[in-house]
Amino acid sequence: MPSAGLTAGNPAPAFTLLDQDGKKVKLADFKGKRVVVYFYPRADTPGCTTQACSLRDSMSDLKKLKAVVLGISPDQPEAQRKFDQKYGLGFPLLSDPDHAVAEKFGAWGERSLYGRKFMGIVRSAFVVDEKGKVAAAFRKISPKDTVPKVSAALTALG
Repeated sequence: MPSAGLTAGNPAPAFTLLDQDGKKVKLADFKGKRVVVYFYPRADTPGCTTQACSLRDSMSDLKKLKAVVLGISPDQPEAQRKFDQKYGLGFPLLSDPDHAVAEKFGAWGERSLYGRKFMGIVRSAFVVDEKGKVAAAFRKISPKDTVPKVSAALTALG
């Protein structure tokens, strides 16, 4: 059973995943930085594209808020690379094929599509502070709300 998920104040679970270029990326690599970790169901689908492109388009503002972005989905690195190249995303897209990291963050759960229930990624975004603690958690976030909500949480960190 998936965990209820992280809330503000919890330590962010450590992870190491492969990015779109097959390189290992660890959350610990970003200690001392603010990290937006977002989970999306599938590369190059309409909602995921809207979400990823809005983060790409807001990158300069997010950098001013001292944040880096990590996208995570169950897609293999090859699919992530094609997604990145097609839209020029320019931030790490991490492969979590067994959804172990999504489960640790509480971003894996029951979903429904056209009346069919199944287990999958629950679109979520987390802001991790410089000390590795969750500063904000947004589950079932809409693609269009991701940037405003994470930006507000980053601004609140000062």
